[in-house]
Amino acid sequence: MRPQDGVPLPAAALFPYIPTVTSLDPLLVFDRTTLRRRRERAARKWDHHDFLKREIAERLVDRLTDVRRTFPLALDLGSHGDEVATALGERPIVGNLVRADLGNGFAARARGPAIVADEEFLPFATGCFDLVLSAMDLHWVNDLPGALIQIARILKPDGLFLGALLGGATLWQLRQALAAAESEVDGGLSPRVSPFADLRDAAGLLQRAGFALPVADSETIEVEYESALALMRDLSAMGESNLVVGRRRGMTGRAMLLRAAELYGERFAQPGGRVTASFEVLFLHGWAPHASQPKALKPGSAAQRLADALGTLEISAGEKVERS
Repeated sequence: MRPQDGVPLPAAALFPYIPTVTSLDPLLVFDRTTLRRRRERAARKWDHHDFLKREIAERLVDRLTDVRRTFPLALDLGSHGDEVATALGERPIVGNLVRADLGNGFAARARGPAIVADEEFLPFATGCFDLVLSAMDLHWVNDLPGALIQIARILKPDGLFLGALLGGATLWQLRQALAAAESEVDGGLSPRVSPFADLRDAAGLLQRAGFALPVADSETIEVEYESALALMRDLSAMGESNLVVGRRRGMTGRAMLLRAAELYGERFAQPGGRVTASFEVLFLHGWAPHASQPKALKPGSAAQRLADALGTLEISAGEKVERS
């Protein structure tokens, strides 16, 4: 996949300094005040930088089509440029789709009912949606388990949540290049790429939030760029650059960024000179509990013994096996 290369920006604009969060609360990982401002800026020229969201939305909707039922009322949480609605097209899966986004500029782009809403404080009544979809949005919440609990709350019994968020292996090439360049040029390290959830924890988070039949898996989307600087410009234009509260305060040095781009090219360039960036996408799938859903059998309720099926000897716990 190749995005459209953007107009060159000054190096300092790649990681702008906006001193908005001063809290020392250890639960505040991301600067969401800055996120809102970046969302508003990204909405102005979103059509030039929506390729990743479109791809993720299409893959999410493809998974929805495997579910053999319809959903009268659905929520698109983090609607951006209405990519989920576009991917749904004329499919009869969803009756009415409500859009919600942190940025007013994105909510205004919706082709249907939309509101400005914070994913960390969902303003919806309990049990009002049959389906909640979220593509490329929840990786920016400070309390992901709490956000999932809120999503479970607004679902009707037997309602479905399908989410896609960036995972921990996202931009691993950029992490390596920035770390090496900063260590070399500045003599130290600071958070440069935001931390995201791991696949191994995702299903557990769904279960912890109260979802039934939780499933989590991942896919990796490889994107080619003209250079590492083109990648960083695109991240900035998408509103997806570093939002860690503990990031270094001050303008990012041009020398460090140029060195990072150089190292990126040396380590990860393709034969044609372009570089590859990896985006790991975690797909989360869970249902609001309902009496009709399959349930695990109680221990000891099996009609036949596993040992009989396997033709082996059953050994109780703690019983020693005598060897001849």
